[in-house]
Parts: sequence; structure tokens; C-alpha cells
Amino acid sequence: MTKSNSSPDTKGNGGELHQTATQPTERLTTNHGVPVSDDQNSLKAGPRGPSLLEDFVLREKIQHFDHERIPERIVHARGSAAHGYFELTESLAKYSRAKVLTEVGKKTDVFVRFSTVAGGAGSVDTPRDVRGFAVKFYTTEGNWDLVGNNIPVFFIQDAIKFPDLVHSVKMEADRGYPQAASAHDTFWDFIGLMPESTHMIMWAMSDRAIPRSLRMMEGFGVNTFRLVNEKDEAVLVKFHWRPKLGLQSTCWDEAVKIAGADPDFHRRDLYEAIEAGDFPEWEFGVQVLTQEEADKLPFDILDATKVIPEELVPIRIVGRMVLNRNPANFFAETEQVAFLPTNIPPGIDFSEDPLLQGRLFSYQDTQLSRLGTVNFHQIPINQAKGCPFQNMQRDGHMQMQVPTGRANYEPNSLSEAGELGGPREDPVGGFRSAPVATEGKKVRLRAESFADHYSHARLFYRSQNETEQAHLASALVFELSKVMLPHVKARMLSNLVNVDETLAARVADGLGEKPPQKSKAAVEPIEMKASPGLRLIDKYPPSLKGRSVGILVTDGADASMIDMVKKAAEGEGATVKIVAQKVGGVTTADGKALVADGQLAGMPSVIFDAVALMVSKDGCQKLLTDSAALDFVTNAFVHLKAIGHTAEAQPLLDRCGVEPDAGIVKLGGKVSAFIEPAKTRQWAREPKVRVLA
Repeated sequence: MTKSNSSPDTKGNGGELHQTATQPTERLTTNHGVPVSDDQNSLKAGPRGPSLLEDFVLREKIQHFDHERIPERIVHARGSAAHGYFELTESLAKYSRAKVLTEVGKKTDVFVRFSTVAGGAGSVDTPRDVRGFAVKFYTTEGNWDLVGNNIPVFFIQDAIKFPDLVHSVKMEADRGYPQAASAHDTFWDFIGLMPESTHMIMWAMSDRAIPRSLRMMEGFGVNTFRLVNEKDEAVLVKFHWRPKLGLQSTCWDEAVKIAGADPDFHRRDLYEAIEAGDFPEWEFGVQVLTQEEADKLPFDILDATKVIPEELVPIRIVGRMVLNRNPANFFAETEQVAFLPTNIPPGIDFSEDPLLQGRLFSYQDTQLSRLGTVNFHQIPINQAKGCPFQNMQRDGHMQMQVPTGRANYEPNSLSEAGELGGPREDPVGGFRSAPVATEGKKVRLRAESFADHYSHARLFYRSQNETEQAHLASALVFELSKVMLPHVKARMLSNLVNVDETLAARVADGLGEKPPQKSKAAVEPIEMKASPGLRLIDKYPPSLKGRSVGILVTDGADASMIDMVKKAAEGEGATVKIVAQKVGGVTTADGKALVADGQLAGMPSVIFDAVALMVSKDGCQKLLTDSAALDFVTNAFVHLKAIGHTAEAQPLLDRCGVEPDAGIVKLGGKVSAFIEPAKTRQWAREPKVRVLA
């Protein structure tokens, strides 16, 4: 076959070469299968003439490129995802007929998307923000989308306020900033006028909002759902995900610096862990209550701003989820995946939670806008995989199936004439709503049981340990310091008095304001027994599994000592990276080359959980004049990380103001003294390095 030569050095000179035809499975085609002979040049009227309208290859390629970007999600735009499976370990057949919750040992494919909420798709991974935690189960009875967050409560009680909440926290309408940040006037103006948001603010200002890793977050269904058994008996349920690596967070200063050092920190961490075979895993738990048990609680569990303390209703672990495969294509899967709270299999049902009720409409409507067609369920990542999907719905924009036969309506009797009649309803195995009684007049009111806005906020704050309370107060100081409108700041301080007078006073002091006057609450907060289960720091596991250690090396360093630290850390499950002033690495004391994983200026200590300084005397002297080295050590110290070091590194520690404590370890013949403190943060050090509210 004769065709135009595609070699870059001869293309366009009019020359032709005889070439062997490309095999059909390898050759480039248009989207409609037409083989393309030349993908380097558009069709022109002569070598220097205008391009021709008839060039369908050019038009298709450019037009597809022009439409490559779809509208990003209004919230949860910045996301990362992975494939995996869910395995049930204990049957809930007593409560539900859903096979995914009754067939013990069966593995169900899942696709999980984690996300920030406020920022756009191009924002960073580590702002102070709520994180989305959405799981799509491909069950044998249809897709189940458990769409939640890493915080068990929400800002609002009724979905009608959701647009206002999001408008307030997004970039301010007149100036287009700040991006992915809540520290500005409009957000706190809204929050101050919505006392129901106070409990969520306690969580959002806590360390839960600055997680160390997506693999180290809890997940919650947020809303109250129902389980329905074979007898159509219903119970209320809350869903929980608990990471096997334990809960971990960053320091606020650290999170800010990570954003500059690696905007994709969480995305990279998740991807690399899965590629390395360190598959993230979560336990799946439920809190189950009868209606009678729920009615006895001192709050309404249909109110999404309330949490059920696990001391009142224990969390029952009934399954596990493992993520073991990264997406093959980010756009096709992570970006196009469409989660719908309305996707539930028989045996799971909704509650009357007014926030959930609004979500049932909103998510479907959002996907129609983003993906541009009612047929978005046909996109591979959204298709039901555990079972066929079939109905009488037809046509529409981007119909990708070819339904056959005359039957596109139901009921029909075509089967009586020997034709295909199509699928039929299943009164026994099909979805049936829980037969829950309802009555009352149509009203636009909140239930009186929703009126207590401060008891759970107080419960959360007073359940934290002293360190966590200090972090929460300091976060409020930082956020409100960015508020320019005095009355907004004053209103928030007055609301905080209802949570805890000491908290309000320390935030006011941090802002240089007078002690606030208490605002009037619709319902006076009640005292609830503290819930240790609401803490984060006390849940830190003393482990290096899933964590990372950075070893800073110089020429002349002791190779055997470096190897000992590396093997010991990796033996505990850590990822170890060698850091040097140059990417090429260093020459160790025995004359051998040691290749570095990264350059010092591009691999700062903020991306590690612990660091070791393996330097020679001469190497240390060079580091003393390198600001990146000084930052490496200083940040590790102020971010409460363990620092192992050779004796030769002492001048560097002294220059950076590093004071001895249990986490500062001189490395000798054994490295275990460094490994143990490397498993956690040195919280006792914090008062020495940071002023907190």
C-alpha cells in the first residue's frame, strides 16, 4: 500500500514511501473506526494553502478536544479514587434482606472516591476541609452508593439551605477568592447566623479536617437510613468506616507547607500505596436502633447535625473493605463516576431526614448537568456490574445500547404472540419501601426536636483531650482572624459561649477581643457524658505501617548505619526515602555510591512522618549553609516528629534550635530507640514549639 510518509523529517515535502500496512488491532482510527493515514498534518489546499472543511479527521479530533472538559462538581470537585472489594463478615439478615449485608464471605466489587469539598478540581489536597468518602458497591441487586464524609455530622439540617452553605464557603462572589478555604467573611457570616452549624464547626476546626492520608480517615454515611428485613420490619441505621491504619492527622502548619511542597500529597499517597501492594483497608460498622430505642435518645437521629455516641449505641463491625487497584484512566473513572444516594438495593431504605430527602433529588440532577445525558448510567464506571440492568426506558442523548424488539412499554402482552415482551416487575424480590406510617399537615417547619444546636457541639469539644482542644481553639482563632467584619466575629464568639465558656474566652483572647456575651439559644444545651470515641489523637496507633521515613544523607555518611535504619523502618511497614542535596546521591564512607530518591529542596520533611539525619562531619558543615536543610530539620522538630541523628549532626540540630526530648535520638549500634518514637508524634513537645490558643 502506498501512503504519505509519517516520518517527521520528510513529512510535508511531497515525498512518498512504500510501507507495510499497520495491523487492524494496532492502527489509528477515527472514533467511528475509519483508519487514519496521517495524524501529523491537516488536509490543505496545497502545502501552504488553507485547511479544508472536508478534513473530518481534523474536525473530529479538535472537536473532541474542545469538549474534553466537563463541568466539574460544584462541591467535591477535587477527588481521588480506587477500585477494591467489600467482604461481609457478619450477617445482618435479622435486620435486612439486602444480599450485600446477608451473604457472609461474598466479595462485592467497589469503587471509592475521596474528595475535598470546598475547592475546585485544580486546588490542593491538604486544606482544612471536610473530606468526601463515597463508596459505590456493585451488588448483585444493583448499585448501592453510600455517599458520605469523614465527619459523621453536617452543617445544616434541611437540604434547602445547602445552596446557601456552599455559596458562603466558596470563593466570594465579587473577588473570586479565597480558593479552598473557609477563613473568610461570607462563610463565618452564614455560620454565625445558623446555630445548627455549630456542632459541625467543632469537627471542621478539629484535626479531623487535616488528615495525614486518605488511608487514615474514618468514613460515615452521615444521614440516618433504614434496614428492612424479609418481613418488611424496619430499623434505623448509621453506617461507619474505620481505617485499619488508624486515625492520623497533620499539624496545621504542616498541612499548609505540604500544600506547597506537594499539592497532590493525598492523591500520590493513595496511588503509591496501592501500587506498592500496601492495600488500604477499612472495617465496616453499623449502629442499629429500633424506632423505640431512637425515641428514647435525648436528641433526634433524623437531625444530621447530631451524632450517636458509640458509648450509647455501640458500633457493630460486620464487614471490611480493601482497595487494591488504581483507576486505569482518571477521567473515565474518577471524574465520570456518578454517585447517587438513591442507588440502594432491596433491604436498605431512606429515613425522613430532611437533609437526606433533598440529597435524593440533588445528586441525580447534578449528574444530568455534569454528564449531559440521562444515559450516564451506561458509562462503564457507573454501570451495574453485579447484575443486568434492563427496563423500558429508551433513546435520549448518548444512548449507547441497542434495545431490540417492539416492547418499549409495560405492561404488554407481546410474549403471548411469541415475541419478546421485555422485563417484568418482581413483587417478591424487587425493592419495597419500608411501610413506615406518616401523617400530618403540609408545613414548612423544623421539628421541635431539631432545636437543640449546642449540646452535641459541647459534647464533641469536651470529649477531646487537652491537645485537641487547643488545636480546635487555635483553628478558630486562625479562621476568625481572617474575618474583616467586626459584627460577624462578635456573633461567632457569642455562639461559642453556648458550647463552652472557656473555649469562647480563649478564642476571644487569641483574637484580642473582649470576653464575649452569651447569645440566646433556642434550647439550652444539656450536659452529655463525654465520649472518648470522638477523640482522634488517642486513637493514633503506635505503628509505622502506612507511614514514611526520610533519611537525609551526605557524602561520607556511614552506609551500614543508613542500611540499619532503612531495614528497621521498612520492617515496621514504613516507606523509606533517601534524601540528598543532589538527586545523584552521595558517596558513603566506604567509597560506594548511594542513589537518592529525591533532592533536599524538593523533598522536605513535611512529607515524612519521621526523619533521620545520617551525615558526616564535613557533610554537616555544608548543610549548615543550606536553607533547605535548616528547614528540613526545623520543620521536623516543630511538627513533632521523631528525629534520629548521628553524632556528627549535632551542630545542625543546635543551629535549628532542636532541644532534646524522647523523640530526639542519637543513633548508635541499635536503631530501635529511634523506631519507637517514630511511630507517633511527640505531643509533649508541642508547648515548647508552638503558641496555641
